[in-house]
Amino acid sequence: MMVLSSARISRILFCIAFIVMFPMGAHAAVCKTWQGWENFKTRFISEGGRVIDPSTAALATTSEGQSYALLFALIANDRAQFVKILEWTENNLAEGDLTARLPAWLWGRRDNGSWGVMDANAASDADLWIAYALAEAGRLWMVPKYTALAQLIADRVLREETLVVQGLGRVLLPGPVGFRPEPGVVRLNPSYLPIQLLRRFAELFPHPDWKLLLRTSVEVLHRSAPQGFAPDWVIYRSDTGFQLDAESKGEGGYNAIRVYLWAGMLAPGEAERSKLLNRFLAMARQVEVTGVPPLMVASREGTASGVGPAGFSGALLPFLAAIRRPDAVRQQRIRLDARMPQDRSDNYYDQVLTLFGLGWIDGHFRFESNGTLSPRWTCAEN
Repeated sequence: MMVLSSARISRILFCIAFIVMFPMGAHAAVCKTWQGWENFKTRFISEGGRVIDPSTAALATTSEGQSYALLFALIANDRAQFVKILEWTENNLAEGDLTARLPAWLWGRRDNGSWGVMDANAASDADLWIAYALAEAGRLWMVPKYTALAQLIADRVLREETLVVQGLGRVLLPGPVGFRPEPGVVRLNPSYLPIQLLRRFAELFPHPDWKLLLRTSVEVLHRSAPQGFAPDWVIYRSDTGFQLDAESKGEGGYNAIRVYLWAGMLAPGEAERSKLLNRFLAMARQVEVTGVPPLMVASREGTASGVGPAGFSGALLPFLAAIRRPDAVRQQRIRLDARMPQDRSDNYYDQVLTLFGLGWIDGHFRFESNGTLSPRWTCAEN
């Protein structure tokens, strides 16, 4: 009689969980190579580990792109690529030392033809994803230096990119500079607030401010979308509360699409999942009626306009699956297949959104209720 080890039993149970969680054929490729990641690497990542957006004149690299690539490499169990991406990020965006500074958000070809940092301000969403990817890499690959670096970056995020605002609490600023137009007023980006990351940090790191930030972030997501549509940007005033952001006119588009993506990927056991999914049901109804994601939504009025690109369909897949709209999931997946052929190579953001959406719905990864990452390779033989 064959006796199964506890490790083998755990791996079997993990795979069974994926079969239950992703019933629409998602389990068919369990424990196989993530081809989407392989395609992304070929199209967008240089030999040295730089994520390039070829649609920009500067052939730009952002800290956001580097952060997502770190996560994707971890999901794919691609240690060699993870190391390259991390080293490039540290050497070029953080002056060679991520323990001492947050990475600059924009790097590329300057007007004078030279290459380097084009804007030294940091972007807090990228900083969160970098810290998260490092923390989970440290846990999954058992690399203590990644865990230590994750905590240093997370601590710096709290010091340099959060602020206590009267009437709301501790909020995540989009970056260290430029988002406090006047005393008692902050400009916030709801798509910078993936709750699964904040949940993980609140458990992993000892500073109590992570729990405060988690609670406030849920309120920002909920209260900034009164009609059920997330805005790209929102203003909060201590005396009057949430207000229309004049610069973006309260519209929700290329930034806000990630709000639905992050919410859709929340674990069933996440305490805030139902609250957030229910808040954004208006987006699901819009997609079901029209058959396409809107390009832009006036978040205060709840009116939609334009047709979103293929990547928006990819981003909405987890959200539509989470609220049990299987027909809408199939519809958006068919649209994605029709609008984004495999040889397309110039639309970095569409490809990122699609890699997240398809990667999740095809079962390559999931987030647990405590925020930890569960990549599918953990059920493969080692």
